[in-house]
Amino acid sequence: MEESVNAQNLTELINKTFDLKAVTAKDFSPLVLAYIGDEIYDLVIRTLLLNRGNRAVDRINKNASKLVRAEAQSRMMLVIEPELDTTELGYYKRGRNAKSYTSAKNASIADYRRATGFEALMGALYLNGNYERMLNLMKLGVDAEEAYNANKGKHIVSSNAPVSMEEEYISGAPKTDETQG
Repeated sequence: MEESVNAQNLTELINKTFDLKAVTAKDFSPLVLAYIGDEIYDLVIRTLLLNRGNRAVDRINKNASKLVRAEAQSRMMLVIEPELDTTELGYYKRGRNAKSYTSAKNASIADYRRATGFEALMGALYLNGNYERMLNLMKLGVDAEEAYNANKGKHIVSSNAPVSMEEEYISGAPKTDETQG
């Protein structure tokens, strides 16, 4: 009879099955943390989207792309960063400041760097076995990003003091003529 697998022991089961030694985030460079963080985040997003119903793969992929691109991860960090403890903030900053030899295809340098920091943070939390914290931060970011996407195109600001995208994103509501002070 096969052993039942849950989120708490999946990494242990992988290590046991493939005869691997246990590792932690401190064993790796920020870009390696971002590499594994990118993959675990992608797996979580695909799991989330599959759970929303059986749809054509191209539609699932299109929805996934909205959440995994650098611009989206960068916006998520605007919401997540204030929630980080000092250790988590360190992983994020190490990833954000790492010298990468690749560049973003469809993102600004700032978005790409923030996204790399986001991925490094997720990779560190995954490797350290902090799955619940990792998922809670992902949920916080995904919820904010989906709210942002739902409001896209409704950002009507006609004040002399325009509201930045970041301020709108963090507040959770676009500023309109009616809500401008």
